Amino acid sequence: MGSSNLSSRILVLGSTALSVLAFFLSGADALAGGPSVSIDLGSDAPKQTAVVVQILILLTVLSLAPALFIMVTSFTRIVIVLSFLRQALGAQAVPPNQVLLSLALFLTMFIMAPVGQAVYTGAIQPLMAEQISYDEAWKKGVEPVRGFMLRQVRERDLELFIDLGHLPKPEKAEQVPTHVIIPAFILSELRVAFQIGFLIYIPFLIVDMVVASVLMSMGMMMLPPVVISMPFKLVLFVLADGWYLVVGSMVRSFQ
Repeated sequence: MGSSNLSSRILVLGSTALSVLAFFLSGADALAGGPSVSIDLGSDAPKQTAVVVQILILLTVLSLAPALFIMVTSFTRIVIVLSFLRQALGAQAVPPNQVLLSLALFLTMFIMAPVGQAVYTGAIQPLMAEQISYDEAWKKGVEPVRGFMLRQVRERDLELFIDLGHLPKPEKAEQVPTHVIIPAFILSELRVAFQIGFLIYIPFLIVDMVVASVLMSMGMMMLPPVVISMPFKLVLFVLADGWYLVVGSMVRSFQ
């Protein structure tokens, strides 16, 4: 009885599978022989494709905008100097990262305001008024940014990337390609930021050394010097009006 029931179930499943397969095959034949549906895009199809490509390019540029904003502006130098300042003070979480980044962002906007105004009046405004093409807007818009980077970059850094790129030595600054100026500018910004950070570290390092020497002379070797030097460094920074000096020096370094 068990074997007969099993064989009958197998036959039922097989017949069901065959019927389903026949149904799909008949449907496919009907679709193959039936009427087809086509979509006519008309004569504006190339224009629509061009618009789609432009939108994709715009989205790509917008996704890379934060990195471009960081790399071609004063943001790199400012945020590194502020990070050095926080470490020199010994306050690892004060000010918090959000405050430092916000301060660096608004200082960057303040420093780059003339460059942004030149880009807007020379490229964006005429482009929105359909007075110039996209190529002309790009050329006119990138010139103020190139000028800002060239004023801050070292000739040695430019020569490095020109040699690495096996490019002929340009006679004028206008002949230097943009893809050479950007890495040279970043390298120069890192060098200047580390120099400023070293100068910021010196007075706080002196305070740490004095406090450590006093504790050693008093025989208080088990007491961490940071516990005592931290209030002295904060008082020194506040009395010297440290934020005024640091921010003012950084802004003047770009002028």
